[in-house]
Amino acid sequence: MSVRPLAEPDLDRADEIFRVAFGTFLGVPEPETFFGTADYVRTRWAADPHAAFAATVEGEVVGSNFAANWGSVGYFGPLTVRPDLWDQGIGRHLMEPVMACFDTWENRHLGLFTFSHSPKHLELYRRYGFWPRFLTAIMKKQVAAGAAAPSRGELYGGLTAAQQAEALSLSRALTESVYDGLSLEREIMATQTQGLGDTVLLEGADSDLDGLAVCHCGAGSEAGEDVCFVKFGAVRPGAGAADRFERLLNACEQLAVEKRLGQLDAGVNLARQDAYRRMVDRGFRTWLQGVTMHKPNEPGYSHSDAYVIDDWR
Repeated sequence: MSVRPLAEPDLDRADEIFRVAFGTFLGVPEPETFFGTADYVRTRWAADPHAAFAATVEGEVVGSNFAANWGSVGYFGPLTVRPDLWDQGIGRHLMEPVMACFDTWENRHLGLFTFSHSPKHLELYRRYGFWPRFLTAIMKKQVAAGAAAPSRGELYGGLTAAQQAEALSLSRALTESVYDGLSLEREIMATQTQGLGDTVLLEGADSDLDGLAVCHCGAGSEAGEDVCFVKFGAVRPGAGAADRFERLLNACEQLAVEKRLGQLDAGVNLARQDAYRRMVDRGFRTWLQGVTMHKPNEPGYSHSDAYVIDDWR
């Protein structure tokens, strides 16, 4: 067994293993169909091929793992291994290059999303210094076609090159206010470059941003067919943050309507208590639940004053 960078010719096999591994663990009757038309493997490889890794046995790909760099924050996944090779240490080998990425990037806060009911998953990641904290709810809401909604604000994809550069600068200032060093620039650009969806930008006073949401839309993205998935969303903290969060949810729902997508998906850590309550009050319901593990054992931006959408899957 060896670990090497994941290459483009490996993607079909890595995608197949990814689906079968999750589907098998969750007891899906046809595990190879799990996740449907959503794509996690190709999109994450394309976002940063240098942070994607394959485990091989006798030259055949048997597993993969991916790292993501959000400035001061780094997370990884999905880590998947062919089911007939589970419990043979391959997952540990796939952790090593990912941890090396975090060292190179000098991320200060690291995390992952995993199954809260699986002792072997929790123990694997604990060995690398990660500790389980609050649950994270992956939620969904049906979006009524033609429903009236407030203006969604600007879309990053509709801006000129000069305006996009300014928007990236404003987005960094916004996420920095949420957590020191947090940057979603790579996600915004990857979503745009790959045609996965768009980023909603809520204008605030004095030309600042009140909020942003990186949204994947439809088949071939991390959303899947007929779904708008908020991969990351946040509003400026402080007085009025709850109202800004409501505006951001309105804007995401309006984007789904404009894209003719029937479902809006969004994850929220339950440490963000008011954000979670507001999503429930708007009709979001949990369809998948897991736990985020953190290194060091600190909340990061998952605390009661944060109005942030993400799930670290």
